[in-house]
Amino acid sequence: MIKLTDKQIEYLTVVPHRWNFKTGATRSGKSFVDVSAVIPKRIIERQGKQGLNLILGVSRETIERNVLLPMREIYSEKRVGYINNSKNVAVLFGEDVYCLGAEKISQVAKIQGTSVKYCYGDEVAKWNKEVFEMLKSRLDKPYSCFDGSCNPEYPTHWLKTFLDSDVDKYVQKYTIFDNPYLPKEYVDNLCKEYKGTVWYDRFILGEWKRAEGSIYTSYLKNKSKVLVNSLKCDDTDKDKRDDDIDFIQIGVDFGGNKSKHTIVATGLKKDGSVLYVLKSRRYNAKETSPDDINNIVLMFVKSIMKKYDIPIRAVYCDSAEQVLINGIRTYLRDENIYIPIMDSIKKPIMDRVRFVELLISTGRFFMIKSECETLDIALTEAVFDDKKDNDVRLDNFTTDIDTLDAFEYSFESMMKVYERG
Repeated sequence: MIKLTDKQIEYLTVVPHRWNFKTGATRSGKSFVDVSAVIPKRIIERQGKQGLNLILGVSRETIERNVLLPMREIYSEKRVGYINNSKNVAVLFGEDVYCLGAEKISQVAKIQGTSVKYCYGDEVAKWNKEVFEMLKSRLDKPYSCFDGSCNPEYPTHWLKTFLDSDVDKYVQKYTIFDNPYLPKEYVDNLCKEYKGTVWYDRFILGEWKRAEGSIYTSYLKNKSKVLVNSLKCDDTDKDKRDDDIDFIQIGVDFGGNKSKHTIVATGLKKDGSVLYVLKSRRYNAKETSPDDINNIVLMFVKSIMKKYDIPIRAVYCDSAEQVLINGIRTYLRDENIYIPIMDSIKKPIMDRVRFVELLISTGRFFMIKSECETLDIALTEAVFDDKKDNDVRLDNFTTDIDTLDAFEYSFESMMKVYERG
């Protein structure tokens, strides 16, 4: 039996406005009432009426994960189908529903010139603003309406401006404490993990809060625990590797006239239980040749191979510099070092920041003190740009953004594993 909170029941029973929103904390029950009741109700009420049904999310993958999969678990595959690869359509409760990513305006060109009778929006604050503007003109029937949910961002975000306007809307705000079905231990741990950061205001209290000052506040508070002298199991203790690492990944960021070449080695566990930063280095970029860069990477890789009897799984390099990447690949191969040289993934910077803060607050992040001075300084000095309305790291050559980039390239491929852990 589906259990709804009083707040969720209130949302479900209100006569729908043109725009209906739930904003606030993560895991507060915003999406559950949508997939369990709101979306089915809205689609069935509009069966046979003119116009398209539409689900918009950050991407097709997030729509499947956040909306369709949990809905399918409640109502079965017979009522909730899968997205057709060629047409981007899933059959929900007997109706065709277009499922489109809203991160780029080009992704939703199909709704141009069409009427939309119902639209559900997932993670709306992460959309491309132009997509939202286009949608406004598509809800053109007397019965057209929109339901959406999001976690709050900064107070001047375009969506917050819309929600504060005098449009026909109904808006609910959620805190994590509005969900009585979450285990108390989980809520307590989450509060501890985000305490003292902008993420506490946003993801616990559901506030549209500006990010200010130091970025890595958890690192500043926990440096004495994070900085260690060695791995918990050193290389002489081969039979006791419970707390050791399974493989190493290296990140490389290329510098320019003012920025530096940086390189960072990170030790990772397959299960996401612990992360060790093993070594970080920073080199002058001015007047260095491609051969100089090749040699920097080679010497760094050899130093890691000499110290640790643990495989290096890949070297991730700044994807903007393909010529330099190809040079490194050839140079290492000529030295009989056959490690994959990969392009950096470059996930959103704030996702990388939250990831590091999460690992620190959950006691899964360590750095070899004697080998990571440059990363220590970079994490300590990183601040938000107070001249920007949105969440942006200050990048004016007064702080070491280059080392942070190299560090983040080294772990990006494992972020999903660690976030599940």
